[in-house]
Amino acid sequence: MPSIEDILTIERIDDDIYRGGVFPSVLRRTFGGQVAGQALVAATKTVAPEFAVHSLHGYFLRPGKADQPAIFLVDRIRDGRSFVTRRVTGVQNGEAIFSMSASFHVTGDEGLEHQDAVPPAVDPETLLDRRDVGSDAERSLFQEWENFDIRIVPRDQLVLAGGLAAQQRVWFRYRHALPDDQLLHVCTLAYMSDMTLLGSAKVPHPGAQAQTASLDHAMWFLRPFRTDDWLLYDQTSPSSSGGRSLTQGRIFDRAGRMVAAVTQEGLTRTNVPADQVSIMKADS
Repeated sequence: MPSIEDILTIERIDDDIYRGGVFPSVLRRTFGGQVAGQALVAATKTVAPEFAVHSLHGYFLRPGKADQPAIFLVDRIRDGRSFVTRRVTGVQNGEAIFSMSASFHVTGDEGLEHQDAVPPAVDPETLLDRRDVGSDAERSLFQEWENFDIRIVPRDQLVLAGGLAAQQRVWFRYRHALPDDQLLHVCTLAYMSDMTLLGSAKVPHPGAQAQTASLDHAMWFLRPFRTDDWLLYDQTSPSSSGGRSLTQGRIFDRAGRMVAAVTQEGLTRTNVPADQVSIMKADS
């Protein structure tokens, strides 16, 4: 399987124009995390090294074709003293499939410090590797992601918070050692953040069949981290209605530091023929 370094390596075609790689996939459409990760790499290519990405907001506009490369067009919206803004459009066959705004903040600023407490969770080493459980289709997908160790906390081991409609917790990490390059870890987490999050919307509906796909994805990077160490993805879905589900995630490192936050809305349509219901990603 391709390494995350391979997936996030993009080719410069011209000023502010880049092309992503193509990788074999069992998915009918390009995995959203791959598109978001490559788009973020393209944005970083146009930003001075003293700026670090602190947020991104992306929209999945059309299903990407997994057997074709995406072209990423970068617009330099603003270059300020403290903040830099970029807009990236991912294109296939002349049509936009993804649009993202990314904001970068100069490193070294100081300010207020606080965070939520890390939620309780069993140690990841006590859980089954996700490749070894689930349906045949799910196992096939996780074999495609064999470089990522993904372990969902079972319901009978989950300490629930009161008043929340849907909760799920997932430990994940990249299985292999990565270089000490925070930019690589940030772009890797952008890729990983699309894994399993939409599945939190299905927790109150066991066995329900739904057509699923990411619609938009927002992410904030709060503190330095490593994606080759265990990260706890605390996921909730506060609302599902009208064929769409809102999901939220907080990501903590093993020391309990909150390193990132994610909000995603996804398609969870149920009034479709059974043969159109497909697993777009590991979302259950």
